[in-house]
Amino acid sequence: MTALSAAASFSHTNEPSKPESPASRAGAAQRANTVSSPGENAGGGAAKIEGEVFSSADGAADHASAETEKSGAFAEQRALRLAEVEKLRATGVDPWPIGFKPDCSLAEVRERFGELPESTDTGVRVKVAGRIVLMRTFGRLVFATIRDRSGDLQLFVPQQALGKEEFARFLGLKTGDYTGVVGEVVVTRKGELSVKPESFVLLSKALRPLPEKWHGLKDPEARGRMRYVDLIVNPTAREIVVARSRIITTIRTEMTKRDFVEVEGPVLQPIPGGAAAKPFATHHNTLGMDLYLRIALELPLKRLVVGGIERVFEIGRVFRNEGISPRHNPEFTMMESYSAFDDYHDIMEMTEEIVGACAEAVHGTKRLVLGGREIDFSPPWERLTMREALHKYADIEVSLSMPATEVRMRCERAGAVLDPRWGPGKTVMETYDQLVEKRLWGPVFVCDHPAEVSPLARLHRDDPLHVERFEAVVAGRELANAYTELADPLLQRERLEEQARLRAAGDEEAERIEEDFLVALEYGMPPTGGLGIGIDRLVMLLTGTENIRDVILFPTYRSQ
Repeated sequence: MTALSAAASFSHTNEPSKPESPASRAGAAQRANTVSSPGENAGGGAAKIEGEVFSSADGAADHASAETEKSGAFAEQRALRLAEVEKLRATGVDPWPIGFKPDCSLAEVRERFGELPESTDTGVRVKVAGRIVLMRTFGRLVFATIRDRSGDLQLFVPQQALGKEEFARFLGLKTGDYTGVVGEVVVTRKGELSVKPESFVLLSKALRPLPEKWHGLKDPEARGRMRYVDLIVNPTAREIVVARSRIITTIRTEMTKRDFVEVEGPVLQPIPGGAAAKPFATHHNTLGMDLYLRIALELPLKRLVVGGIERVFEIGRVFRNEGISPRHNPEFTMMESYSAFDDYHDIMEMTEEIVGACAEAVHGTKRLVLGGREIDFSPPWERLTMREALHKYADIEVSLSMPATEVRMRCERAGAVLDPRWGPGKTVMETYDQLVEKRLWGPVFVCDHPAEVSPLARLHRDDPLHVERFEAVVAGRELANAYTELADPLLQRERLEEQARLRAAGDEEAERIEEDFLVALEYGMPPTGGLGIGIDRLVMLLTGTENIRDVILFPTYRSQ
């Protein structure tokens, strides 16, 4: 069972999936993973290595950590490997040759022969390839472990199988090197499925040693900066990549079968809109104009709905020039969809189905255990209004029709930290973010948010102080955000003009007026439901990952 399929202790954090973001919260420590190496490789005993470290041994040459590349020891070992390259070339061996075609993966060997008894010679020859991640030498016998994209497999290399000269050349291989092997599938006397090479070829010479056994690549920042090394030495890192791919593929499948059309919107925009966030600015030299990296996918997709693409979605990167934390990375991935003739009730049902399908794609079930508590993604999920959630989880009874001072007093009495300049809607939203969201286990839809903080959402059909908006919350974290979209171009202009006044008063995250979007609405947008899901947030949830940088292959760090 993999670390992901075990579904042991999960937690999750990420950036907001649609315009408004809750206050930042402290991240948790990085979870440990367990990796077991084959018993044969450990000289007869099963070696269990706790934490995100890596097992390698072929002498001092591989005891340099990737975290200490600038050390004298590392430079010395790299120099030794460079000398080996020259020796190989002098004997006519290309350290980086062209091509090698395995006839099966390592996992396929395990699937076909994994149940054989000890001391079995199958007589079946295979052609496999992988990176050497462990070597143990016992005189005229070598045990090596190679790794490909599907997993690990042992090489059982007695001298007589290769001959003296080739065996000596095999001893020149180091951990990190890629090798291709042709040999018989066997099971050793200790029960380890192996390939016994009849011939081998060096496919790629590694000039840099992998992290060593007990002091390897453990630092979270080093893992993110050197993701290529992290993927080599940490099986869970590779599992997260696969899980992320399955999640994105599942979302695309779910959207396509609902007749949504996938599109690609502009990344460079003259006016950043669709979210309350600070953008990155750039300049186009030829056009002589300032541009911004997009902070949301929303407004171009709504223009397409106006144009008759009535069911549209995009999965893409967005960029926000804000803080970095275990929950926030300046660039992250979102899925946004807009569907004509839907409202936020329809979008709730679609969200339940999409998230449930993603859980099944990763774990084979909609019922998981997160942090020792069960969570069931099967529909229907609980529905609560924001007012109900405040009363149930923070014992706060407020109404947006109350004076702002009264709303603030009741919320502060419960422990919220608030700005006296805020209106009642902003006060209620911030109180929910601070006191309530983290207490929700869910999955639950928190519905009917204050109109004051949702300028792009339609006013509630029964209460104009609220909008038809929900956030989907799972285990104390927002997972998705959705609206019945505001289609009235006149009211939309009024609300964006109010945002412009807030911006002029110093609110850098207030919405800007994008005139072309308002012009598009004047051509008529049908009643529309919109959904935003943070892909990184969903991957964190379904893989039990606590730091957003662990689900983004190349996260942002300060320059070294």
